[in-house]
Amino acid sequence: MLEPLFQPTSGVLDLSYGPDEHTDVGENPPRFTWMPACLEESMYELQISLNTEFEPEGTLTYSRIPYNLFTPDKPLAPGSYYWRYSLIGENDIRSEWSKVRAFVVEDNLPLTPLPSRTERYSAASANHPRLWLQAEQLLSYREVVRQDPISTGWDDFLKYSVLPWTERELIPEPAPYPDNKRVAKLWRQMYMDCQEVFYAVRHLAIAGVVLEDEVLIAKAKEWLLHAASWNTDGTTSRDYNDECSFRIAGALAWGYDWLHGSLTEEERLKVRQALLRRTGQIAFHVIERSRIHQVPYDSHAIRSLSSVLVPCCISMLGEEEKAQEWLDYTLEYFSAMYTPWGGKDGGWAEGPMYWTTQMAFVTEALNLIRKYIAINFYDRPFFRKTGDFPLYCFSPDTVRASFGDQSSLGDPVNLKTGFNIRQFAALTGNGQYQWYFEQTKELNPDTQMIFYNYGWWDFHFDEMVYRTDYPQISSEPPVAAEPLKWFQDVGWVAMHHRMEDPQEHIMLLAKSSRYGSVSHSHGDQNAFLLHAFGEPLAIESGYYVAFNSTMHMQWRRQTRSKNVILIDGKGQYAGTDKSKNMAAYGKVLKAYSTPGINYTQMDATEAYRENVPYIKRYVREIFFFDSAYFVITDSVDLERPGKLDWLFHTLYPMKLKDQSFKVKGKKAQMEGRFVYSSSGEMALRQNNQFTDVDPKEWEGLPEHWHLTATTQEAISHRIVTLLIPQKSGSRDYVSYFMDDQDHGVHVYFTNQGVTHRVEIPKAY
Repeated sequence: MLEPLFQPTSGVLDLSYGPDEHTDVGENPPRFTWMPACLEESMYELQISLNTEFEPEGTLTYSRIPYNLFTPDKPLAPGSYYWRYSLIGENDIRSEWSKVRAFVVEDNLPLTPLPSRTERYSAASANHPRLWLQAEQLLSYREVVRQDPISTGWDDFLKYSVLPWTERELIPEPAPYPDNKRVAKLWRQMYMDCQEVFYAVRHLAIAGVVLEDEVLIAKAKEWLLHAASWNTDGTTSRDYNDECSFRIAGALAWGYDWLHGSLTEEERLKVRQALLRRTGQIAFHVIERSRIHQVPYDSHAIRSLSSVLVPCCISMLGEEEKAQEWLDYTLEYFSAMYTPWGGKDGGWAEGPMYWTTQMAFVTEALNLIRKYIAINFYDRPFFRKTGDFPLYCFSPDTVRASFGDQSSLGDPVNLKTGFNIRQFAALTGNGQYQWYFEQTKELNPDTQMIFYNYGWWDFHFDEMVYRTDYPQISSEPPVAAEPLKWFQDVGWVAMHHRMEDPQEHIMLLAKSSRYGSVSHSHGDQNAFLLHAFGEPLAIESGYYVAFNSTMHMQWRRQTRSKNVILIDGKGQYAGTDKSKNMAAYGKVLKAYSTPGINYTQMDATEAYRENVPYIKRYVREIFFFDSAYFVITDSVDLERPGKLDWLFHTLYPMKLKDQSFKVKGKKAQMEGRFVYSSSGEMALRQNNQFTDVDPKEWEGLPEHWHLTATTQEAISHRIVTLLIPQKSGSRDYVSYFMDDQDHGVHVYFTNQGVTHRVEIPKAY
């Protein structure tokens, strides 16, 4: 008799069972995921069949699968299929089969199989180096550098990223925090120090080996052995400061790999033991603690697959048994579950700054994998489309016009975002991505040394690697950019007019996401941002001080800092309980573009449920008419009477009059007008404070201004708001009138002789 199989129901934070009849299978073969059947180490058997009886002649069987995720090693023929799995327990005792699920493989899907564990390293060499250049490529690259050090980027790399480390003193191992309590300033200095150690080791090692320069090699060894001597359980361990641990593990990996032939056996052992210990700390956290193969929403754990496990395991492959085990886990995660933050549209739920960070490391990791073991993950649908996300949601001329945590908040789009999208330009041939890269370099040329750049990436190294590995793509201004882009995977909607010209560009970004406020997302479902004519008008207010600062927790993450509503003074859940964060979701119900109209409808009801249990419904509609003005409707129904606060944030003090508010910037201006409120006239007020934020965190910084427009108390509310962005000095206006003869409210708007009607149901 077979053992029973436990098939737990997925929670809001868990991965789902799939594929099934509701799944849009976007690649071939499909990716199979299920909830673990037990907490201990386990093995599974999976069957894919042409029929529900799983007859042998029409069934594929895959056995001894170590985790609850799987990618077959061969595509499936188009058609209908069924799948099931069972647990292989101790002494090979088998469980009963799982529930049978059905799916369909369509024609012409991207072919993205994953080679089996027995075959995937067949192309891997046992020689060093392995990271970036392989041993067999080294001779030819030396000749290329000798003949043309300028166009390869080698000259700049040597001058700016190598030679300075020959004169620097060794950086001491970071000291503990006072009383071992984290201090944001010290935390940042610690990881900056470790980033510099990483630069010193990697760059000196590569330069020394390529140039066969014994002086550079000796200096690289000095830095490497110094880092290897640091306490693996001390201040740079994963549990003390994970950012430091990532950097030091990476430094050891690159140093061990590139200096392998110059190290004595004793030195190799010393470095490898430190590297193995540090890699093991991170692998243990990823696999055993965070368990991202079951609960995938851990930003740092997922990033560590790219920044740590890939380079570290490649450098030790064949020399330490655990390296292959951890690398197998990483490759299978990249194939079956990457990325939990988005999907086939290429969106990134955590926002563009964390897209930048994750893509920087994952593209480097995927490049290492592709070159060393010949597995190309770039054929997966997400990677073919994800360059669209910064293009539409983090346009290069915009400021304060995107959602989520951003260390560069208030600055122009950072350079690494441009470097990332250039990688996708080369992979896809998309000239608009290349245009984006060139725009970021032109608009933001002097920020290489800012902490969120220098503390994470070296652009001279990036440039040299890119020129070696990828072709130059011709730039194509986005004249043909889509006027409305809906990232259905993450619930973001971008509306654009004249993206290619910063002086004419109008962009509105709106969001209502199934990810709620989890991780680096905020309580901002149904919120919007507006950037026009070279200037932000409706902004993400506040500053980036540090993660978990009072500015971060009490303002930036909270709904009161967003352009959306409060209900009886309460916003969406944005606390520290991840299950509640995920449950505080929104959804985009519709989004489309027709001539003269861009439109989206969003529902944020559940985002308020935790703090406003008496909410019945909150739907927001946004219209962008004739690429000239916006109309926003808000429909709120409650189970008992309540008041709404309609919030708006900007860089400048506003002029308030009756039911209107005006923003006057340096390049742009905007008039906002509450055309209709079902509860009667709204009370408008503004302030320039960051409520509940430590004043020291924003002392000396420019003010932000916050409008609150409060309704009267009612059980249902309907609000219609008109927003007209204009160039400074313009005196154009949009006329309007209202008709409410039946069960709906009809508001007509006219601009330049063209009239549009907006209808909302009456509030009874």
